[in-house]
Amino acid sequence: MLREKGKYATSTQNRRIVWHKIIWPLILELDDVVFSLKQYQKKRDEICNKDTLKISEMSRGLVSLLQKGIILKESDMYSIHYRLIPYMRVKAECDYSTAMNEIRMK
Repeated sequence: MLREKGKYATSTQNRRIVWHKIIWPLILELDDVVFSLKQYQKKRDEICNKDTLKISEMSRGLVSLLQKGIILKESDMYSIHYRLIPYMRVKAECDYSTAMNEIRMK
């Protein structure tokens, strides 16, 4: 019998997927700490079509990343937390766990 994931496990999974498949690749692609809503949506749509993911789940993942403070929003522009900038500069892999650990070390 398959058990459904709990609310928190699903939220974490959505955050991880959005970070790993959409946000971090977009940051590295743009080579900038800032991205627009339109840039995010274009990348999200590409990934959702390729990997058959639900746009609604990816939207919840983005909101969840905002709530965790990994991503910051001002108007229709988003940016990554300042402690993640060194990873972007050297084009290093920065998975969700690393991002969370970095922003907690304030």
